[in-house]
Amino acid sequence: MTERQNNENVSQEELIKKYDKESTYRTNLGKWAILVTLIGIALTIFHLWTANNPYRSVIQGAIHLAGGMSLIFLLYPVKKSMTGRRGVPWYDVILAFIALFTNFYLVFNYDQLFRSSIVAGYTTFDHIMAAVFIVLLLEGTRRAVGLPIVIIALLGIAYGLWGNNIPYFGHAGFDFNRLMTRLVYSSEAIFGTPIQISSTYIYLFLFFGVMLVRTNIGQFFNDLAFSLTGRYTGGTAKAAVVASGLQGMVTGSSVANTVSSGSFTIPMMKRAGFKPEFAAAAEASASTGGQIMPPIMGAAAFIMIETIGVPYNEIILVALIPAILYFSGVFIGTHFEARKLKIYGLPKSELPSAAAMLRRIDLLLPLVAILFMLYSGFTPTTAALWGIFAAFVISFFRKDTRLSIKDMVFTLEQGARIALPVIAACASAGIIVGIVVFTGLGGKIANGIIDLAGGNFFLVMFFTMIACIILGMGLPTTANYVVTASLAAPAIIAFGVPEIAAHFFVFYFGIVADITPPVCLAAYAGAGIARANPMKSGVTSVKLAIAAFVIPYIFVTNPVLVLQDATAGTLIPAIITALIGMAGISAGMINFFVVKNNILERLLLLAGGIMLLIPDLLISFSGLILVALVYVMQKAREKKSTPKPTASV
Repeated sequence: MTERQNNENVSQEELIKKYDKESTYRTNLGKWAILVTLIGIALTIFHLWTANNPYRSVIQGAIHLAGGMSLIFLLYPVKKSMTGRRGVPWYDVILAFIALFTNFYLVFNYDQLFRSSIVAGYTTFDHIMAAVFIVLLLEGTRRAVGLPIVIIALLGIAYGLWGNNIPYFGHAGFDFNRLMTRLVYSSEAIFGTPIQISSTYIYLFLFFGVMLVRTNIGQFFNDLAFSLTGRYTGGTAKAAVVASGLQGMVTGSSVANTVSSGSFTIPMMKRAGFKPEFAAAAEASASTGGQIMPPIMGAAAFIMIETIGVPYNEIILVALIPAILYFSGVFIGTHFEARKLKIYGLPKSELPSAAAMLRRIDLLLPLVAILFMLYSGFTPTTAALWGIFAAFVISFFRKDTRLSIKDMVFTLEQGARIALPVIAACASAGIIVGIVVFTGLGGKIANGIIDLAGGNFFLVMFFTMIACIILGMGLPTTANYVVTASLAAPAIIAFGVPEIAAHFFVFYFGIVADITPPVCLAAYAGAGIARANPMKSGVTSVKLAIAAFVIPYIFVTNPVLVLQDATAGTLIPAIITALIGMAGISAGMINFFVVKNNILERLLLLAGGIMLLIPDLLISFSGLILVALVYVMQKAREKKSTPKPTASV
């Protein structure tokens, strides 16, 4: 590896750690590196071994948490500034072993704690262990994920203890011991749905992502994107959108994907003539959208399948049209920006050849294997196992991806490391879910949102959107979805909206928090690479990804876009009008259509685009007339401003 490549890698790591709390781990473990490797390998092998035959949900979850929490204390320091210090402090080693002990205490005393003690009562030691368990979980979550989710969990605990004193939103109340044991020794809170899914589906799909990285599929996605779009107007930006969308569905992290993909695409966009803020925004918008891109999507999608009881292969289909609309919106925005700046495509000589792409087409086999297994009726865990196996086999096809024994050890360890923030977030989100279930808070919040909105459906959606974005500024997508699905989604469902549409609504708005100012971490990471103004990059990201702020309203008011009661006669017109509407809105936001817009044209495009998205034939047709009117006006102005060729003498 060259010195330049080393510097680029260091720069990427610094950016990720600056903007992504999940990446602030120790890099110099000293003698404790062996223990981290052993626990990491053991944890990954445990999940591979139990994939198709897991233990009881609580035991599976406790072993999952035991490995995850112990690794967090060994890898994540108490303060971010201590990441560069050599070794692991003695107190973190002790905390790691206590985390192992508290979880295995549940495993070895399962029958007593989860059955007989519910009737006979818990011992003093049981109460102490439950309290210690929660303290360790919250501290581990603070280190690996961040403080906001811990604050929300603590507020939830406070509400559980003293909520009997609150008017309207109050409940009967719990004493301290009863609440601690209920949170830990039940399958409705910490060991509820989030950690159950994390210990089965999510871990395996995260490890599948690690295996895909080992096969260099990210570079293949980049080359494929440039091969398909690089020669067209604004080709570098369009290729960045396509490549980041493909990579995002594998990495599942907006910030990490922005940095890893953006280190290559952002400099190319700047060299082509795009402004630094736009280059950062294009990469951040596309990378963020990767979490809604089938077939893998983000970890929250796996929790959704259990929450609403829909098979994963159906979730993939439901997510497809909204994802296409999202990326179409970003893609159209880059096209109008390129037209405005007169940035054209790359010459054919600078693009990957079709022959070169065909020689690497086998890299898509793991994704094909997963899709084939899912649509053949197999479970997501079985599909993930086959995908992992396919990626493992393909890694031996080329010298640069062939796994040695050392590489295999590293890959197994990385599978555990990448899962740690998700494990912590799911477990802590379980505390919040438990409080909601025990106290009936979900119904009270839903009724409160409806009352605040005065029964107005649009205002209910608007307030829910604001809540999701605010929570998303501090919570990872998985935890954000778990919280908002419990608290906010019921308010939308109360208006007769299909459950899956309501859940996708909160899912989308939790994701776009990564590009929504003032805390738009993906945009900030892109700005760091582009050397651009962070806030301007965030504002530009919102302009480019405006589809993400509009689409959820569309599929809630017109559920046909999430395949609810859809037929060809209703679906095709809805998609066409949505795409034209996105073009109108994007042209208005970028301030360019055929030529640069004047104020009236910009307003007409925005109004027409929004009207095209409304599921009413007359309103959509009126919107189409407005967009067409602007098109005709601008074509005439373009023709008038084009100089006539002079006659030859």
